[in-house]
Amino acid sequence: MKPISRRTLVLGGLAAAGAAALPAHSSSIINATAAVPYPFQLGVASGEPDASSVVLWTRLAPLPLNADGQGGMANANVAVDWQVSTNELFSTLVASGTVTATYGAAHSVHVVASGLNPDADYFYRFRAQGHLSPVGRTRTAPAPGTSGRDLVMAFTSCAHYEEGYYTAYRRMAEDNPGVILFLGDYIYEYPATAGRTRLHLGGTEISTLADYRRRYAQYKSDPDLQAAHAVAPWIVVPDDHEVENNYAGTIRADSTPALTAAQWTARRSAAYKAYYENMPLRPAQANNGNSIPLYRRLQWGNLATFHMLDTRQYRSDQACGDGWKVCSDADLASRSLPGNAQETWLLDGLAQHTGTWDIIGQQVFFARRFNASGASMDSWDGYRASRARIQQGWVSRGTRNPVVLTGDVHRAWANNLMADYNNANSAVIGSELVTSSATSGGDGDGATAIPDVGTNPWLKFFNNRRGYIRTTMSPTQLRADFRAVAKVSEHDAAVTTAKSFVIEEGQPGLQAV
Repeated sequence: MKPISRRTLVLGGLAAAGAAALPAHSSSIINATAAVPYPFQLGVASGEPDASSVVLWTRLAPLPLNADGQGGMANANVAVDWQVSTNELFSTLVASGTVTATYGAAHSVHVVASGLNPDADYFYRFRAQGHLSPVGRTRTAPAPGTSGRDLVMAFTSCAHYEEGYYTAYRRMAEDNPGVILFLGDYIYEYPATAGRTRLHLGGTEISTLADYRRRYAQYKSDPDLQAAHAVAPWIVVPDDHEVENNYAGTIRADSTPALTAAQWTARRSAAYKAYYENMPLRPAQANNGNSIPLYRRLQWGNLATFHMLDTRQYRSDQACGDGWKVCSDADLASRSLPGNAQETWLLDGLAQHTGTWDIIGQQVFFARRFNASGASMDSWDGYRASRARIQQGWVSRGTRNPVVLTGDVHRAWANNLMADYNNANSAVIGSELVTSSATSGGDGDGATAIPDVGTNPWLKFFNNRRGYIRTTMSPTQLRADFRAVAKVSEHDAAVTTAKSFVIEEGQPGLQAV
C-alpha cells in the first residue's frame, strides 16, 4: 500500500490544499467565518471496503467532551461536504458530494463512497462550517476473482483508556497496513478509577446515550487512535465493554449499576446506537433498538474472506452459570456461543470457498484452554459442542485455510486448532491468532511461558505485553508478526516483534520463523 506521508499521518495535514475544488453548492458553508469552532476534533475514519466502495466517517464535535454527549453542536442539521481523490493534494477528484449531519445522530456522518476502482488507494476529507477535516487514506478490495496486492492487515482489541497510552495504535499506523481489524472493547464503560495512567470522565459507570457518546468522544480524541483510523479502512466488531462487562445474550453479568429489565434494554439500545454513530459501518449495520446486526462477510477478492462474528448478542442463556465452571455434557450440547442461526451462516460461508484464506474475526478464546478450576464460560471452552460443530463443519466442507482471529484475553497467544482436543496427536485443522490488548491490563510483565501447555500442547506461543498482530497475506502464505509494546504507562514506547509464524496455503497449523 502506498505509504502515507508523515504530514498526513501526524498532522492530518494538507487541510487547505484543493479548497477551490469543493462543490459549488457548498458556498454557504465556505463563507462561514473562523469564529465557528473547529468541528473535526474526533478525526476521520473509513471502513467496510469492497471492490468499488468504502464507508467514510466523521462526527462534528467542536466540544467533544460536553456532558450531554452532543459535542458542542446545536440542535440543527449541518451540511457536510466530502471528497475522494487519488492524491493528497486533491488535485483530481474521483468522488464527492454533500451529506447532512443531524443532531439525533450526534452529527455523525456515514458516507458510502462508490464508483471507486478495485485494489486502489484513495485519500478523503470532509468540510463543514468553514473548516476542512484531516485527510484520511483508504483502500478498496481487489476485484472479484483476483488476488490483488499482498495484504498487510493489523488487528488488536481491548483499549481501556485508563490503563495506558495508545502507542499500539500509533505503531499500527506506522506499519502502513492495508486494513485494520478491531475485535472488541473499543471503549470501557467503567467509572474513573484513581491512580490510573489516564482517567475516564465521569464518576459513575456509563449507562445513558449521552454517557456512551461522551465516552467515545474521549477515546476518539486521542491522536494515536486518530492516526490509526486515518491510515487505513477498519473492519470492526464489538465485545462486551461497548455495553457492559461480561454481558452475553439476555444475561447481565454485572450488577453495577442496578437496573430493571426495562432499564437494561434502554442501556443496550443506547450503547449500540452510540457504537454505530462512532464506527465506520455501512447503513446495513445500523442499530435497531437494543440490537445491532454486526455479523457479516467481507470479500477481499479471491485472497481472503472475512467472516466477522458477534459472540455476545446471540449466545444461548448460560444454563450452567458464569465464571470458571465445568458444565455437564447436556448443558454443553445445548449451548451455542454465536447462536444457532449465526453458526449456520458461518458454515454456509465457509462452504463457498471464495477466498484462499477464510478469516474468522471474533472475540473470545477459541482453542481449548483449561485452567485448574475448569473451563471459562466466557470462551469457546464453555461451548465445546458449538466449537466442535464449527470445526467439523469446516473440515467436512473442505475449507483449506481457516484462521481464527481473537481478542478479549489481554495476552498474545498462537494456537493450532485440533480435530480432537482429547488427542494431542490428532490432525491440525486450523490456526488461531490471539492478539494482546492495546492497553488493557497495563504494561504486563513480559512473561512468555505458555500456561497449561503440558495438557494443551497445541498452544504454541504466549506473551504478556500489550500490542497487536500484523499479518501479511499472499496467495501462498500468511505471516503473523506478534508486535509487543514495551510499556503503555509511558507515551510513545518502542515496539518489537516478539515472535513470527507462517501458515502455508493448504497446510493448517503454525510454523515458527
